[in-house]
Amino acid sequence: MTSPGTRTGEEAEDLDVEEALALVNENPGPPPGTPDGRAAHAGTSPHDDARHHRAPNHHGATHRHATHRNGDSRHRATPWPEARTTAERAARAAVRAARRAPVSAPLDAALGLTLAAPLAALTDLPPFDTSAMDGWAVSGPAPWSVRDEGVLAGHAAPEPLTDGEAVRIATGARIPAETTAVLRTEHGRTDERDRLHPTREVGHGQDIRPRGQECRSGDQLLPVGTLVTPAVLGLAAAAGYDTLTVVPRPRVDVLVLGDELLTAGLPHDGLIRDALGPMLPPWLRALGAEVRTICRIGDDAQALHRAVASSDADLVVTTGGTAAGPVDHVHPVLTRIGAELLVDGVEVRPGHPMLLARLKDDQHLVGLPGNPLAAVSGLLTLAEPLLRTLAARPAPEPYTLPLRDAVHGHPYDTRLVPVVLRGDRAVPLHYNGPAMLRGIAAADALAVVPPGGARPGQEAELLDLPWTTGGIGVCFT
Repeated sequence: MTSPGTRTGEEAEDLDVEEALALVNENPGPPPGTPDGRAAHAGTSPHDDARHHRAPNHHGATHRHATHRNGDSRHRATPWPEARTTAERAARAAVRAARRAPVSAPLDAALGLTLAAPLAALTDLPPFDTSAMDGWAVSGPAPWSVRDEGVLAGHAAPEPLTDGEAVRIATGARIPAETTAVLRTEHGRTDERDRLHPTREVGHGQDIRPRGQECRSGDQLLPVGTLVTPAVLGLAAAAGYDTLTVVPRPRVDVLVLGDELLTAGLPHDGLIRDALGPMLPPWLRALGAEVRTICRIGDDAQALHRAVASSDADLVVTTGGTAAGPVDHVHPVLTRIGAELLVDGVEVRPGHPMLLARLKDDQHLVGLPGNPLAAVSGLLTLAEPLLRTLAARPAPEPYTLPLRDAVHGHPYDTRLVPVVLRGDRAVPLHYNGPAMLRGIAAADALAVVPPGGARPGQEAELLDLPWTTGGIGVCFT
């Protein structure tokens, strides 16, 4: 099978970068309602009940109700898997609309980005015959007379050897012409006449890395769409690169809403500490974004309108204000600027009142609930697939683990529950209410719990957290 984002021959010449990078992300997953989407309609924490209006909310947001199957005329929310697919689809459309040109990034700034051009070797690797070990370069059969001077890495080509001659050589040094093999230090001894003898058989070409063993100049090493990892940086440097052609990071502006929020000190007089201001920017960076601004607006509709209307970021992220309370201004502002609501509430707990709106063809807004764990749910449901697609990062491979303990579920909605991974089991954590961070702070992942809950031993889909994957997501700067 051809790797995503790669074509050969004349096809490659006609393929523009945006189309190639969009191919990397053509992974919509199973449609809602299919057996593979069974984990997509999971439950809720009792703390996330829509009847709890402003009391526990860190940003003063009230929750609108989803339409339940009993026919109540309530707000209609989007099923959880469909919301994630909608975010990916919106991002693909934005990639094509924006037609952002690839950028040239120095190696020290390219970590976590995606290759927008194939990585082709600019030189042979290795560029010359080199020694794979410390020892002696030898010519012809033993015994050998040893030269006085040695050969070190980083020096010009040494004098050729003659038959029956040896020279001390260091790992990585250039091999003298006419060398038969490299004899490792531990495999040689000298006699009373200072002649070198092997202590085991020496094969022709032993411990020599021949020029071009790894690749020849012009060989394609990695295709378009490859995520730049530390190993990719090392390969690029070895292959002669100082810069890489990459997809630019999606630009994000964060707008923190709520008059009740403090940025320092202890809560007092009805005011509480803002948890999302410190949490969201590094989390968004871990998802591949460039966070440009973090603006604290409070519950000011005019200020929110100005901030949203003036932003030229690829994504605007708001916190709180997504429901229908007296100071929930996100919906009115979106109506005022003529935005298109793509997702208006999601069948997930916590985080039900999240939203996704298209501001322009190439610009979106993700409205996160104000409660901290509910905001995390919104990040992983809407922001992660949107940013991943904008950055042309490959989708993570889905996986499941059995739950060690039973998990309470909502009758109709998906529930996202913090878990720690212990062996081959996922252990649900307590303190998983929408206003709580104690559980997620200790978690390795979020388990996707289906409607009605899960029994002990039941397999659950897991969503890894960026800092637990051991991969590129740990780059917070």
